[in-house]
Amino acid sequence: MSYTALYRKWRPSSFADVKGQDHIVQTLKNQIISQRIGHAYLFCGTRGTGKTSIAKIFAKAVNCEQPADGSPCGECRTCRNIAAGASLNVVEIDAASNNGVENIREIREQVQYPPTEGKYRVYIIDEVHMLSTGAFNALLKTLEEPPSYVIFILATTEVHKIPVTVLSRCQRYDFKRITVETIAEHLKELTQAEQIQVEEKALTYIAKSADGALRDALSLLDQCIAFHYGELLTYDNVLDVLGAVDITVFGRLFRAVAQNKTKDCIACLEDMVIQGRELGQFVVDFIWYLRNLLIIKSVDDAENLMDMSTENQNLLREDSNLADPETLLRYIRVFSDLSNQLRYASQKRVLIEVALIKLTRPQMEQNYDSILQRIKGIEKQLESGTFLQKGEASATAEASLGAGEAEELTPAQRVALPQGQLEDLNLIRSDWGKIIRELGGPIRASFRETVVEPAGESRLCVVFSDQSNYMIGSRETTIADIERYVEDHYKKSIAFQTRLKGGGERMDTIYVSDEELKANILMDITIEE
Repeated sequence: MSYTALYRKWRPSSFADVKGQDHIVQTLKNQIISQRIGHAYLFCGTRGTGKTSIAKIFAKAVNCEQPADGSPCGECRTCRNIAAGASLNVVEIDAASNNGVENIREIREQVQYPPTEGKYRVYIIDEVHMLSTGAFNALLKTLEEPPSYVIFILATTEVHKIPVTVLSRCQRYDFKRITVETIAEHLKELTQAEQIQVEEKALTYIAKSADGALRDALSLLDQCIAFHYGELLTYDNVLDVLGAVDITVFGRLFRAVAQNKTKDCIACLEDMVIQGRELGQFVVDFIWYLRNLLIIKSVDDAENLMDMSTENQNLLREDSNLADPETLLRYIRVFSDLSNQLRYASQKRVLIEVALIKLTRPQMEQNYDSILQRIKGIEKQLESGTFLQKGEASATAEASLGAGEAEELTPAQRVALPQGQLEDLNLIRSDWGKIIRELGGPIRASFRETVVEPAGESRLCVVFSDQSNYMIGSRETTIADIERYVEDHYKKSIAFQTRLKGGGERMDTIYVSDEELKANILMDITIEE
């Protein structure tokens, strides 16, 4: 007999078996008990949270010959036929591959006939957001006034793609992400029933990696068991299979960052690359590690907010003494920006190395939090009594002063522009944050901390201060997206170009019209031929 995957073998067969969706289960059971059954339901939520499973259980319950407390008995002929997929009254449709108008017309023809057994004909349409516009329109009338014996259950992971006209005709149920504790407890029961030896710590890590999806947790467990079949499944085994990193490695990396040891940070990353760890997952896990450090620094009773052993909590407390909350927020910001960039990057290792160098050398950035970290470093130096000679002090000040601080020492330069160029510049500058936010994707991540400057008639230039962001932002497709957005929303044809900011370059130039510049100059102006 062929092997059955755990997520299929342990699919819930009754409402009592469903985990983490008690608010939905109780509502559906009450409807069945009181015979107040609706004609259309919309189940929405992330993958692996039980939408299709509950839909099948509900289909059995409304047709069951001997329901008990709103749940199907599972023993009658109707329940067995539905469970085996042999019932003509329960039709499951995958909208991803059956998304045309003709598929919906077939359903409209079928609903004219009453069920051959049981009380209801149930249509479960999975991934309903994949239906075409024509298919949705064809479904509307049937969905609004179906025969009394027909129930529609629509399931989707992207509810925002469902037309409002369909949403208004359905009872909507939002499926929550399942908690780590609930998933871990279910995995424990499952492994005991399957007689699989596994460490509880390993199950907890699998539950965390599933990100609220029970099906994902079962698939990950299946993968780990297959790799270490017939032996105790340990926490280290799970880390090896999933390409994850142990918390002690994050502690070593964090200590190197906090002590500004750039070489040690790069060496730590090199070790993870050699071990074959997945770099995207490493960045996500390190952000979570920094989050835990920030929780310890900010909350009195932090133990209840962190799902980890007492030993690891003690290690976190030691590490938390190396940085203040403001510095931790800066670390989280840098790595969160990095996480967005990695989605579209081919050289992930290079971007991570650049981010680690930023963490250990705050003078490379001109943000408020990096300047604050540098000031605190100077304060610590003063407290420790280490003073520099006059020549050394001036050299150090020049190296540590960012461009933003130097700009405050001298007034901004005023540059005159023709009236038309000035209007285009002011229009785009005033809405620049809104433009990159609405464009989203890689543009939103890479166009932070950019400045727009004039570049000629109906032409603007975007100035980048970060090399990696400039590489992404200077692509022809990215520039075309911005130009198209500006033309659609502002009815202006403006060409865009990009450049990288030079060292020590002023970024606070004030642009005014020719007339305004002349009005503010208190002397006669002679225009030479």
